Amino acid sequence: MDDTAIINILAVAGVVSAFFVAINALLDQLPDVIDSAGRARDSWQRFKKPDVPPPADDDEEPPLAA
Repeated sequence: MDDTAIINILAVAGVVSAFFVAINALLDQLPDVIDSAGRARDSWQRFKKPDVPPPADDDEEPPLAA
């Protein structure tokens, strides 16, 4: 009877541990999902209003006039 209790305790501890690992992995991915959702929302707004030019990157230089 003691062996069964020990095995059950270890099994429950393993399931709880796996649950916490899965929750940790999910929470680690959450910032990337939020950033991706923001980019998708911005793209959708640009798609709905094509008259507005996309914001220019600060790294790009303006084209030279000939």
